[in-house]
Amino acid sequence: MSFGPKDVLNRNKNLSKRVDIDKINLENVTVDDLRFDGKNYSRYINLQSLLENVSACQISDAYNAISKRSGTIQSIKPINNQKVWGSIYTAETDCDDWGTSALAIDGAGEGDILFFKVHGEDKAIWGELASSCARDNGIKATVIYGSARDLDALLYMDFPVYACNFCPNAGSALGLGSLNEPIEIEGMKISPGDFLFGDESGIVVIPQELFGQVMAQTLLVKIKESGIISDISDGKTLAEIVGLK
Repeated sequence: MSFGPKDVLNRNKNLSKRVDIDKINLENVTVDDLRFDGKNYSRYINLQSLLENVSACQISDAYNAISKRSGTIQSIKPINNQKVWGSIYTAETDCDDWGTSALAIDGAGEGDILFFKVHGEDKAIWGELASSCARDNGIKATVIYGSARDLDALLYMDFPVYACNFCPNAGSALGLGSLNEPIEIEGMKISPGDFLFGDESGIVVIPQELFGQVMAQTLLVKIKESGIISDISDGKTLAEIVGLK
């Protein structure tokens, strides 16, 4: 493999650079721009600048404005109140099969978020060891429509976990589940590569084909809410701002 001057330039880009909210440009952004590929520097930086400054609530509002859907699964809650975003790698299995979790860790790519649909909640398919392995493999977070365990460790780990429930017991290393295939949870269809954003309020899932539109709308929501906060600081009431007075 050979490298030219352009490759060297791209590899030395300042990936920590951020753009002010009022200068963010999301033109032509796609879910692929969640990762820097050496050619998408501007789109990557502008997208990161937005995502670092918005919430699950604002993204849900933006998605609802476009699709009349919330994008949320309200039974899934944050275990350790950490913020995360990325593209989804799906898995589906029964609650007595934590072996599928191990296979998913190996199958997912760096920067992915694992999303498990689990049948049953009386056994945990995820815990401290799985979180440690996933984090070391470059996986960004794990979301479980089911149960996790080892909360004594997860609460303090630098690895976001979201789940419906928790319990101390686990099943066996069966490895009988499916990986990276479409799943459906509470009427919501989730495909590999869809976008997920999570924070203290919960998770929002956005279909990858609507990602660019939703990000652009999220920027508008953020700017509008920033203006409202400024007006409140200037002495206006919320009722006045929304036209109730």
